Amino acid sequence: MRMQDLTPIFEALTALAAAVLTAAVIPWVRARLGAERMAELLDWVRIGVAAAEQLYRGGNGSEKKRYVLRFLEERGYAADSGAIDRAIEAAVLELHHTLYGEGSDGNS
Repeated sequence: MRMQDLTPIFEALTALAAAVLTAAVIPWVRARLGAERMAELLDWVRIGVAAAEQLYRGGNGSEKKRYVLRFLEERGYAADSGAIDRAIEAAVLELHHTLYGEGSDGNS
């Protein structure tokens, strides 16, 4: 029996596996890590907002926001992101709802 060279078949299978990996697996991993990073960001935002509320009681909204932005920058999050601004506003609303009740702006 004569031995047949299987190298071209293995090369084709390797190329196919690389294509599948690039097209499907890598984007899935990136999306998964992105979702985990976003969840981590939201946790840090909540912590920062609660700390700012504790440190700067009564008013001083702009000072509280600066504190939260610095807090996030120290943890590697870019402060110029619109997503971060929206996350901060949502965390403030959530905290005020928890502290002061539904429909309150925190001034009661």
